[in-house]
Amino acid sequence: MSIVDKTIMVTGANRGIGQALVEEALGRGAKRVYAGTRQPLAHPDRRVIPVTLDVTSTEQIQAAAGRVASLDILVNNAGLAVYEDLSDPAALERQLAVNLYGTYRLTQSLLPLLTRSAGAIVNVLSLAAIAPVPVMPAYSISKAAAFSLSQSLRALLAGRGVRVHAVLSGPVDTDMSRVLDIPKAAPDAVARAIFDGVEKGEEDIFPDPFSESVAEGWRGGVAKALERENAALLDAEPAAS
Repeated sequence: MSIVDKTIMVTGANRGIGQALVEEALGRGAKRVYAGTRQPLAHPDRRVIPVTLDVTSTEQIQAAAGRVASLDILVNNAGLAVYEDLSDPAALERQLAVNLYGTYRLTQSLLPLLTRSAGAIVNVLSLAAIAPVPVMPAYSISKAAAFSLSQSLRALLAGRGVRVHAVLSGPVDTDMSRVLDIPKAAPDAVARAIFDGVEKGEEDIFPDPFSESVAEGWRGGVAKALERENAALLDAEPAAS
């Protein structure tokens, strides 16, 4: 799928990876970019349409979906990360509300448009989805759940022509990971690699040097093979009664 002349929605578009994704989409010739943010956003490019969107708000999700006439690619990028130790259940609930349920609800609201265009869903996750980060356990749990959601939707929507991409990034130089004293990828480079992966049709996108180092092992591993095997159950004929 080429980005040229496509209509795209990016959530969490005001900073970090989301902001970089908006700019990358414009640079690749997107026809229109809906930029979902919780705070008002101004952008000099007329192709950018700001949308007030808190993905934990059912009302704002419905309002945002009502503004979109057509859609080719939905990028679920909005995320929340809290450094904690799982002692506070509220911290887990907050991160699930954004990272899992926000992604799910917005996707469901826009799914008719994506089905109509035979479009794509891009869920920006993290390597924490497959290997938890101990200083961010609730974040890791929420991203693991969102990865399972992505894999499930991938199988369920394939017959409707909608592709689902999971972005499994390593550390990126954003506000979310600023306190971690480790090498980080630049958001613009990550955004570029994400759209490269979408255009190449990669199911699981590893958009930075750290994540790319595990990509081959993941793609050829037992977990990926089992995902494909399980997806084939949808094609099995119902058992005779």
